[in-house]
Amino acid sequence: MAVPNSCSTVSGFQGPRPPSGGLPRQAARLYITRVPRPPQGPVSRSIIPPYFIIKAIISKLELSALASTYTKDMKPSALKTIASFCRNEAVLCIAFVCALISSFFVPAGHDFASSVDLRVIVLLFCLMGATAGLQNAGVLSRSAHCLLSKVSGLRQLGFLLVALPFFASMIVTNDVALLAFVPFAILTLSITDKKRHLPRIVVLQAVAANIGGMVTPVGNPQNLFIYTAFQTPFLQFFLTLLPFALATFFALAVVCLTFPRESIHVSVSFGSEPIRRSKALIHSVLFLLCLAAAVRILPYSALLPVTLLALLLFDRGIYRKIDYGLLATFFCFFVFSGNMSSIPFVQATLGSAMNAAPFSVALAASQVISNVPAAVLLSQFTSNWPALLLGVDLGGLGTPIASLASLIAMRLYLHTPEARLSTFLKEFAVANVAFLALLCALYLAFKAFYPM
Repeated sequence: MAVPNSCSTVSGFQGPRPPSGGLPRQAARLYITRVPRPPQGPVSRSIIPPYFIIKAIISKLELSALASTYTKDMKPSALKTIASFCRNEAVLCIAFVCALISSFFVPAGHDFASSVDLRVIVLLFCLMGATAGLQNAGVLSRSAHCLLSKVSGLRQLGFLLVALPFFASMIVTNDVALLAFVPFAILTLSITDKKRHLPRIVVLQAVAANIGGMVTPVGNPQNLFIYTAFQTPFLQFFLTLLPFALATFFALAVVCLTFPRESIHVSVSFGSEPIRRSKALIHSVLFLLCLAAAVRILPYSALLPVTLLALLLFDRGIYRKIDYGLLATFFCFFVFSGNMSSIPFVQATLGSAMNAAPFSVALAASQVISNVPAAVLLSQFTSNWPALLLGVDLGGLGTPIASLASLIAMRLYLHTPEARLSTFLKEFAVANVAFLALLCALYLAFKAFYPM
């Protein structure tokens, strides 16, 4: 029986030849379907081996194509995704590694779940949802636009751009204040041809947000944690921090006087659109409920379902704007601090250090591991909440990693055209050292009269 030319031998295969670089999966399968099938019924044995040889070759070609696709496309893409995640969520990755490694050193029977403070995580989630809603409704941008429409000089403009995050951070947290007003400062200085002052303005905005947010329990994450963990009376909490915020505000005003006397005209479209009143009302109510839960008027277990339902029914897009990385960071640091506090050596070392100098230890730890994880970790070893609170709040000044808000400000600045990291870091170092020295001197003066 004659063998057809298309399948008698491998070299005789007349179908289209595959490209040398390999095939994608669908194309490889297409080639397989084009391989002639052996005829039905009695056939010569000479037909069978060439048919299976061809199919084996094309199957190998398909596997080669898949491997080539993985090595050339999938693998670099996966590595880039992981690298991008680690770069964008560096604090979360560090917190996860710390929690994981410390879990191997805890005593047997350690209760990991008891280390997590669900109240703080729920309050943070609800607060971020409400503040993101207010920002999305145009409340913050409209307020800023109304203020800046009356500006006529560079000094006034600089002071307003710094004062906005200072006061906004007391209500919507320092991170949200910088995310709202640093881009506004970039836009305003760009259209007024004053962009050369941008590095100093952004640095002063970061200082203002860090210190302005320390006045209220909801001004920054470490405040919310300490306020709930130590069940601090609100008035005592507020009066402890007020002198430092006032001193910073006046110092910022003095620094703004160093800008040259130049007249400007501000006309920006940002924030000129009307407020979406229905959504602004909904999120204002949610924000007031968050404040009620923070001061323990409303149980946090009741706040969570109300917030979830309201966002689902009226503004479900806010779910995409919540910083879940920050929530996961808090979870990991809760586990890490619980692990560390259960290790006998760490208990003895940090316990003695916090008993001797809680403010100094909290301040120093914030420079290395940031002030939020420092607050969570060191709270296990002291009952002196005023010293711990001031240590981590003032510790937000200093190094760029001392506060997440400072990193946010730096990242936003570096995304602007012609941004220079060296210029920013020089301004950052001068401002942070000066303000930190001022506030530490004020703390020592207060401590002489009112021991903490």
